[in-house]
Amino acid sequence: KQGLYPPLVFLGIGAMTDFSALISNPKLILIGAAAQFGIFGAYMIALALGFEPNQAAGIAIIGGADGPTAIFLSSKLSPNLMGAIAVCAYSYMALVPVIQPPLMRLLTTKKERVIKMKPARQVSQTEKILFPIIGLLLTTFIVPSGLPLLGMLFFGNLLKESGKTTRLAKTASSSLNDIVVILLGLTVGCSTQASEFLTLNTIKIFALGALAFIIASASGILFVKLMNLFLPKGKKLNPLIGNAGVSAVPMSARISNNLGLEYDRHNFLLMHAMGPNVAGVIGSAVAAGALLGFFN
Repeated sequence: KQGLYPPLVFLGIGAMTDFSALISNPKLILIGAAAQFGIFGAYMIALALGFEPNQAAGIAIIGGADGPTAIFLSSKLSPNLMGAIAVCAYSYMALVPVIQPPLMRLLTTKKERVIKMKPARQVSQTEKILFPIIGLLLTTFIVPSGLPLLGMLFFGNLLKESGKTTRLAKTASSSLNDIVVILLGLTVGCSTQASEFLTLNTIKIFALGALAFIIASASGILFVKLMNLFLPKGKKLNPLIGNAGVSAVPMSARISNNLGLEYDRHNFLLMHAMGPNVAGVIGSAVAAGALLGFFN
């Protein structure tokens, strides 16, 4: 109820995440932003199905494919649905290898799948240190409601990149993160009663979650195709990295890479896909902060 565990999970995520792919190619953050259309699309559909606005917001955040964010927002806005939302969010994160590849094949052509992207530039240590500091300041001014999540994410990343707190970064990304994830699962499970979980609303939540996730993945892919219309020939992006705009790190990026190798065994997309993937983590937390701020 206090929302303590999700921020601690974000601390661990920040301590184990390398933002170099995003820093070296900042326009990739737009893909992560585009993928959040799944959240707001599902929100409108949930309202149409009769859910209260605060409940619809908690359900819609499933589209970000970010378990801790879904738990954090639902615990604040719709605690009675938190168990169903948490189970749904983690289920669709696990189903990324099943849901995304058919969608990626459907929305891209064979020619687009073999687009080779230029290697990312080398990112300096100064840039890596400045990124979480600037990100924290921007969050404070733009989406203060997202500070519990994004503040901890950027703090964890600063612990990692500063080079002076290696022991703290290692603890946050390993032991502490493992313990918090176990406690998070236990507390969510204990708070989920059969009378609240085994209902028609739960089926609706799972259906809306699937729809939100599909819209989010498709939005990222289609947005890359749109960007390519304005990019010069040598700088076009492979649309297969668009699915990585959701927050399932690093699963979505691996799917992008595996599918790219399937059509060209010399086309490695993993590092390129990590850019929108980590942008998706930031984007889903920003969306959650915006929704929380709106309803509060």
